[in-house]
Amino acid sequence: MTSTGKCLKEWNATIEALGQGKQTILIRNYKTNVTEFLLYPTVSYDLKDNYLESFQEEYQDFVQSNSLPDKKGDKVLIKYFATVEKIVEKPASRLSSDKHYIWTRDHVKNYITGKTDYIWVLRVYSLKEPYWAEPTPVAIRYANLKEGCFS
Repeated sequence: MTSTGKCLKEWNATIEALGQGKQTILIRNYKTNVTEFLLYPTVSYDLKDNYLESFQEEYQDFVQSNSLPDKKGDKVLIKYFATVEKIVEKPASRLSSDKHYIWTRDHVKNYITGKTDYIWVLRVYSLKEPYWAEPTPVAIRYANLKEGCFS
């Protein structure tokens, strides 16, 4: 990667799990044509008292210590880059094995809103030089992305 303006917003604990090899997939309600992007850490869940219940018990300590991204003022530290190696389409009734992710099966079931889920098989790289990013605009919720972040 030389440069990109594309990023995927995701919970920081999930990004760290991807970056540290504890998780290898993302499960989404949609496909994407974006094949490479930066992983932009968010904290949308940190206000919920019970957010740890969304993660498998064996990962809860990891999640708790990685809930918040590194920040400097309004800037957030971007550390990882991902490529989508494959997208697998599955009926929502047939969840992927939880050995590939840190969430609970119930969390994944509640997240999937349609009849089909899309498993993004990722390859994640640590950036040679992490950098401090400005806040992103509101997440763009469609798959054909030119620049900006999507979630």
